[in-house]
Amino acid sequence: MRFFNPNIIFILFLCALCKRADAQSSKATMQPDRIILTWAGDPSTSQAVTWRTDSTVTKSYAQILVEGSSPNLEKPESKEYGATTSSLKGAAYESANYHSVNFTELKPDQIYTYRVGDGTSWSEWFQFKTGPASTKPFSFIYLGDAQNDIKSKWSRVIRRAFATYGDARFIVHAGDLINRSNNDSEWGEWHYGGGFINGMIPSIPSPGNHEYFRDEQKVLTLDPHWQAQYTLPENGPEGLKESAYYIDYSNVRMISLNTQMIVLDSNSLKIQAAWLENVLKNNPQRWTMITYHHPIYSTAKGRDNKEFRELFKPLFDKYHVDLLLQGHDHTYSRGQNLPTGVSGKVGGPMYVVSVAGPKMYKVDVTPKWMDIFAENTQLFQIISVDNENLTYTAYKASGEVFDAFRLKKKSKDKAAEFTDLRKVKTK
Repeated sequence: MRFFNPNIIFILFLCALCKRADAQSSKATMQPDRIILTWAGDPSTSQAVTWRTDSTVTKSYAQILVEGSSPNLEKPESKEYGATTSSLKGAAYESANYHSVNFTELKPDQIYTYRVGDGTSWSEWFQFKTGPASTKPFSFIYLGDAQNDIKSKWSRVIRRAFATYGDARFIVHAGDLINRSNNDSEWGEWHYGGGFINGMIPSIPSPGNHEYFRDEQKVLTLDPHWQAQYTLPENGPEGLKESAYYIDYSNVRMISLNTQMIVLDSNSLKIQAAWLENVLKNNPQRWTMITYHHPIYSTAKGRDNKEFRELFKPLFDKYHVDLLLQGHDHTYSRGQNLPTGVSGKVGGPMYVVSVAGPKMYKVDVTPKWMDIFAENTQLFQIISVDNENLTYTAYKASGEVFDAFRLKKKSKDKAAEFTDLRKVKTK
């Protein structure tokens, strides 16, 4: 009898795992990869999932059922959905197919398990939880720019965020998820970093300047990966579908703006302002948060988005927006703004700039709006909402708490009350 060396078997096993992981950032195969949850509809009754295969897979499916802890997950116990398929090909990367399904008629506040595939090559079974039908406490993760060295240096930040609060209901990405638009390898690194987290916790991404390029006619163009790999709400203004949108979760309205078009296109500036006012005016939720890339108040030297601020800040103030989740300046800063422009304990919305990736800038200490700031520090944020109370905590990549505050919102028609919970001093 011939005996196998157990060390060789173990090495082969590790190689198999590596091949599975590397598929996120290499050529597409028949095996589903880059699996990611987003929302296209009501989070309490629907859930969208998108994934990638090579171009030979033209028909794909998703199977889903209520999680019952039984291993009997295959049909007939599960419900099967046919996927919508689109192709994506660039000059620097091979053609791949992206498949999407929007699970509908789900039960609120329920754990489901699902898998995706072509009927032969299936992914593993993933879990997700639908949103509540009424107001319930929940938490989510907020990440600033990933952008550079995504696989090597950003991945540990999103994973530490997941390790810190694995029951987060969604993840907000405030733009510049990659560095070079339409670069499939960088998108592969981004999906690699998120890995199975993306298949369990829905993402709410906003495009940044690095998700854009100018085509041969010099037209500002959103990376085609965006709509291929994200299935997002189509409730935004015309011409900006799935890059400007809003989602209602529990008692929070989360709004995503496309600030690359705001700062570079005067027509889009006006269109998004009019759309945003309508969304804010007809908002039934207690809490309002807006995520976008370019800060209203910049922290880095030499930056000032004046036209954006002059048109949009009055809307933030008028409709008592609570929290602005921003990126772009590769630093950390946080502060409130009074009408005079001086930071204070009460008054206008809370503005936050954060960075999750390794690219760093220097802070311009001249602006008076900042209560706390940091340089050369990778961070993630956990934001918890419990009816009229919101707790915000910023963590360093090490897991150490860097910043914390609480907002209390007694009425959706009034500004929230602020309490500083810091245990560290400004650096």
